[in-house]
Parts: sequence; C-alpha cells; structure tokens
Amino acid sequence: MRNRASVKQHPHDDAPDTSEAFRKLATLPAGPERDTLRDRIIEAWLPMAERLAGRFRSRGESYEDLRQVAFLGLVKAVDRYDPELGNAFESYAVPTVTGEIKRHFRDHMWTLHVPRRVQDLRNRVRFACQELSQSVSDRRPSVAEIAAHANMSEEDVKAGLEALESFTALSLDAELPGSEDGYSLSDALGSPDPALDTVVDREAVKPRLAALPERERTILYMRFFGDMTQSKIAEQLGISQMHVSRLISRCCDRLRDQVMHDVA
Repeated sequence: MRNRASVKQHPHDDAPDTSEAFRKLATLPAGPERDTLRDRIIEAWLPMAERLAGRFRSRGESYEDLRQVAFLGLVKAVDRYDPELGNAFESYAVPTVTGEIKRHFRDHMWTLHVPRRVQDLRNRVRFACQELSQSVSDRRPSVAEIAAHANMSEEDVKAGLEALESFTALSLDAELPGSEDGYSLSDALGSPDPALDTVVDREAVKPRLAALPERERTILYMRFFGDMTQSKIAEQLGISQMHVSRLISRCCDRLRDQVMHDVA
C-alpha cells in the first residue's frame, strides 16, 4: 500500500511511518473512508508480516500458509492497536503476528495433542540442541548436556525430546527404514484375538465346573472339549442318549445361573 499523504517511510529502517494514519483512523467513523485507510495501513505493513513468516520456514508448514497466518495476525494488530497509548505500532504488531503464527503451529500442526507445557519444553530442547551442536557436532548432545545448557531437569528434557517426535506421524503404509521388500509398519501390527472374548467367561465358570460331580464333568468335557456327539457319549458311558442330553442341559443351566448370580 502507498498512502503518500499519510504513510511515510520510517527514517531509520524500512518500516513505514503510519503514526499519522493511525491517529486519523481512530477518529473516523465506520464507513468507506475508514475502510480504505485501514486497508492502506495493512498493505504498508505486509512486508513486515512476510519477514516474520519467513522466520518459521522449514518447520513442516508451507511458506504460503505461513504468510496467510501472518497477514491475519497483522489485521488483528491493526484493528486492536490504540495510538493513544503512545507505543509504536511495530512494537505491538511484531508479538501479535508472531503469536498468531505460533498459535497456528500449536493448534493445527501437531499430529498428536500435546499440552502447551510440553510444547514449550520441546522448543527449549530444540534450541538447546541447535546451540550445542556447534560444540559437539560429531554426536547428538546427551540429556545431561541439554539439561545443563537449558537449565532444565533431565525429566523435562526427556519430555521435550519425546515431543520432538510427536510433531508428525508416520503413515502405517510407509515403508520402514532399511526395508527392501516394501515391509511397512502395518505389516508388524497384530490383530485382536477372538479368543479374548471368552477368557472372562472361562475364568468365571472354571470353579463351578470343578465343583460338579465327576460324571457330569466328564460328560461336559467329552461334549465341549472332546467334540463327541451325544450318542457317542451315551455309548461310552453305557447310558441313553436322552439321559446324556438331559444331563448336559441341566449342567449348563446350573452353571449359567451360578455365574450370573455371582455377577449380580
């Protein structure tokens, strides 16, 4: 934006001098004139917002998206700035825009939900690692070295290091490092064991089965564990098939009633 009448270049750097424009903006009522002046102020400060966005390159987000977030922060700064407080706009806008970008990373870029405290630990650990890498470039700094450099406890350093690995997630279909046959993480995952559904039932009925008379236990074992037919059981025990059927039904009903009574 160029507002030759009210927006001048700052005499010391490339920041625009919009102090007069802000004072005029504060006196204008809502309407086209105010909207036009507001847009000119925003346009004048766009280069600053772009520079701030550039500081966050190479962190997993596209530069274009960072620019848009920075511009949003700039708009908020322009709308909230009060020239009557006597502070320069730049001193108010820089932390506002930077905070908007950091909030974007915190709310939208983490694959896993990580508490704000742990995110702060991650940043401290990351900065400490970058600074220490200049003196221990042949290896990764140890937990103790990071803790001493950043004035943190070793437990906090470990939490920060874990958070470094939580920023992005590996796809289950991604080929594992070192794999030459397309082996992916999903190939290493197990599946639910259908037998787990019967574990509770078996453990609940076990003491009741042990309390049954020997003949009834034998019949149930033959039928449900030996997979024998009722006629085969009757033949082996020398009783009628009808008698076997009644014993099985009676035992099952009794066991069910006892187990349900225990649950209640």
